[in-house]
Amino acid sequence: MIIYFLPAPKIASRILYSGDITMRVKRGYKARRRRKKVFKLAKGFRGSRSKLFRIAADSVDKSLMYAYRDRRVRKRDFRRLWIQRINAAVRMNGLSYSRFIQGLKLANIGLDRKVLAELAISDPAGFSSVAQMASSKL
Repeated sequence: MIIYFLPAPKIASRILYSGDITMRVKRGYKARRRRKKVFKLAKGFRGSRSKLFRIAADSVDKSLMYAYRDRRVRKRDFRRLWIQRINAAVRMNGLSYSRFIQGLKLANIGLDRKVLAELAISDPAGFSSVAQMASSKL
């Protein structure tokens, strides 16, 4: 250990150490809060994905990316399902899906695909009356 003595204006001598003693920064509260947040999100993951911080943080990041992406994919999937249901119901009434949608637009019927698909399942007679109104405008 090397000790340097420097004169100070009001103190006789000041002792400085050359890098041997440094302040230790304890990041207790902030780091613990961050780790608790990650482990809370990783709850239910298997093995080290919920036990070890670094692996859990990677898993949580990936799962949040998947969740963001799949919220949009779910909208697409439901739209595709509604279109398939409407298409099946419309073909039972002697129309194609595209002609049915065109007839709805010409008849100024403002029902969306979600409502039309639900109507096709729960009330086939009501749906066939909507299909008749759409086909009459073609």
